[in-house]
Amino acid sequence: MLEQKLKTNLKDLTLEQMKDFFLDQGEKAFRARQVFSWIYRGASSFEDMTDLSKDLRQKLAKHAYLGTLQILRVQNSRKDGTRKYLLGLEDGNTIESVFMKYKYGNSICVSSQAGCRMGCRFCASGMDGLRRNLTPGEIADQILTIQKDTGETISRIVVMGTGEPFDNYNNLKAFIENVHQKEGLNISLRNITVSTCGIVPRIREFAEDLKQVNLAVSLHSADNQTREGMMPICRRYPVETLLEACRDYTQAAGRRITFEYALVKDKNDTKEQIDLLIKRLRGMLCHVNLIPLNQVTETGMAGSNRNHALQIAAYLEEHGIPATVRRELGADIDAACGQLRLGELEKN
Repeated sequence: MLEQKLKTNLKDLTLEQMKDFFLDQGEKAFRARQVFSWIYRGASSFEDMTDLSKDLRQKLAKHAYLGTLQILRVQNSRKDGTRKYLLGLEDGNTIESVFMKYKYGNSICVSSQAGCRMGCRFCASGMDGLRRNLTPGEIADQILTIQKDTGETISRIVVMGTGEPFDNYNNLKAFIENVHQKEGLNISLRNITVSTCGIVPRIREFAEDLKQVNLAVSLHSADNQTREGMMPICRRYPVETLLEACRDYTQAAGRRITFEYALVKDKNDTKEQIDLLIKRLRGMLCHVNLIPLNQVTETGMAGSNRNHALQIAAYLEEHGIPATVRRELGADIDAACGQLRLGELEKN
């Protein structure tokens, strides 16, 4: 581990940064594309890179390495084929990632941090606080590791796992750039979704930097008092400020924004709450994704039942707000929205 700290983890570099690395090593810049491509084709060592000379492979082994994640546990849903992975980082921290199958292809939910410091009351991910940010390579490696384990190609990415992506913004940007590269995973930006609890300055930055990437905002209430009781971030960025940034985003990016709305029984699922939501969102280019709150024992909160969620969706549609009820995937293995947390292995 100490030896690796003195080396460069090539998985953490963007293609441009990798070109600089090779130039610093006295090599031609085109070598960066070769190595970058090998990394995203799943190479686990420099010896796998057969179009590099033996001397260059030995030189790379001396100055660089390829970081890896360790699969510690896999849970398979008996209901829908969802798989939840507990993955070990090189420093002993753990993260969780979720592989999901859909008719249109395979999707993965990746984590952006080990833990989270946002403190949302209904979410398991932040119960142990923030350990650290993930590097670009560690975020991408969740995809590479799971593709290798399943033998299946992943075509869609949601950054909705453990952590607040906008609290790790620069590494998030580098990760998206890498997986979008033709030599990377060649995943369309429109097939990537990033979810935030509502860090307003980053929403504005995101609209400039990554306007083709889908944005989802965890709203959960259009009322400041109710939202603050669920999401402490509301104290810093009230609903009015957040929604102003969201309207600016739709205009700057020209893209619809998704509002995630976890339904908590008798808290944010009442007619009064939904009427306020309609009032606040009217005229915005948006979509509401209703999520009956998934069970997390420690929160003491109960979710609305699915029938009530469907009634709310219909009511929103009647008032001109596009809405759907999220399909529940992986709830039987605690892989659904709000259920990811630092692995139980850390607590034993």
